[in-house]
Amino acid sequence: MSAERRTKQQAAIERTITASKRPLSPGEVLARARRTSPTVGLATVYRTLKRLEGEGTIARVEISGQPTRFESHKAASTHHHHFVCRVCDRVFDIPGCAQGVESLAPDGFSVDSHEIVLFGICDQCDNPS
Repeated sequence: MSAERRTKQQAAIERTITASKRPLSPGEVLARARRTSPTVGLATVYRTLKRLEGEGTIARVEISGQPTRFESHKAASTHHHHFVCRVCDRVFDIPGCAQGVESLAPDGFSVDSHEIVLFGICDQCDNPS
């Protein structure tokens, strides 16, 4: 997104995603972006997410049964997996990868990629204060 065409709202949306340590849904992006740009609307969030994804600045995180989330290109460029909290529905990055997952494939099969999603309760929901 060129700087001369980027509005303050769009910049707030981009900063929200690039600063996040976990994938965010459009609703989460909206809530966080409104902290610095109170007039940003959901339609602007969706348009900006589409543009940023097309530019390669952000990447989609698709988890079955969950809303689409977005993470920075930097986060997406490293192999990692995700954890979904069943209480708050937030998604968290799991750095690295379990070793030996390729051995789970049937004999004679060749694995070229994989995705692992863990489901459970995050630390904040498990220990409310």
